[in-house]
Amino acid sequence: MRDDSATAEAFARLAQELHGEHGVTETVEAVLQFALRAVGCGYAGLVLAGDNGILRTAAATDPLIELSDQLQLDIGVGPAYAMIADGAEFLLVPDSCQEIRWPAWSTGTAQLGLRSVLTVRLAVNGGTLGVLQLFDRRPHAFQPADEEVANVLARHASVAVASAQDQASLWQAADAHKLVGQAQGILMERFGIDGRQAFGVLRRYSQKHNVRLHEVALLLTETRRLPADSLVTQ
Repeated sequence: MRDDSATAEAFARLAQELHGEHGVTETVEAVLQFALRAVGCGYAGLVLAGDNGILRTAAATDPLIELSDQLQLDIGVGPAYAMIADGAEFLLVPDSCQEIRWPAWSTGTAQLGLRSVLTVRLAVNGGTLGVLQLFDRRPHAFQPADEEVANVLARHASVAVASAQDQASLWQAADAHKLVGQAQGILMERFGIDGRQAFGVLRRYSQKHNVRLHEVALLLTETRRLPADSLVTQ
């Protein structure tokens, strides 16, 4: 994709498409499919960064890229980890067979047949949300124009993925709240206690067994009992 007007139109369509997606996985997959078309690379993948700095694969266009992600995870070095550590906007590996910055990663990547690698950081609120990774079997496959497109794509992806994550968190919180309410209702009916007392039962069980409150509620709603019903009398 090199024509400026065509590029702008394509990104406008992408923005509309991403606005219509609601799940994180669906959003990432839309970004990756656009990357394949826009840059003309062979493969694409996106990894998300956890609070502990550990990467996880959000989506990939081919199982080969999942193997590449696992390689970085196993050895703890590579372009994606370097971007998180350094805060670089993008990193280019023209030829993995000649890359010397991360020897173990370079060797493994070359063995997978991935010669060119372009990684772009997904930034949000001053931090790193994840890394967009583009791959090709040809060495020196990526040109400066590809880097420009990838950078614009990463900005779109950052906003869309962050929004999808926020929406997912809201739904999860709402579901957890609803689940706790259902569990309280079960305890209230069974033991003739009020809502405050029922919540106390769930909380004590959660603390005693080191289990999250919504997981306790899920256990109760699925089995209709807790392994330690005697907590009600405490």
